Amino acid sequence: MPQQASPGHCSVLYFASAASFTRKSSEEVPTPLTVVDLYNHLEGNYPGIREKILTRSLLTINLQYVDTEDDDSDNPSKTINEGDEVAVIPPVSSG
Repeated sequence: MPQQASPGHCSVLYFASAASFTRKSSEEVPTPLTVVDLYNHLEGNYPGIREKILTRSLLTINLQYVDTEDDDSDNPSKTINEGDEVAVIPPVSSG
């Protein structure tokens, strides 16, 4: 389990293919920011992540699923603040 984020940051947790793509299970990102800002930040650090991972993934902020399809970036539920925990959860297949 990740530790509490440093002051002025949130924790971003990566699962399955997101962890493989970033080669990390978690990292800290400066806050505050919107989901759009987070996606832009991640795309800047990991070119191609938006198309290959983020467009197919679920996103949670503090264990609450966020509707990333809705383009309402002013929605307070889409603001990521200091100390928040964000999870990128790609689809997982099983056989």
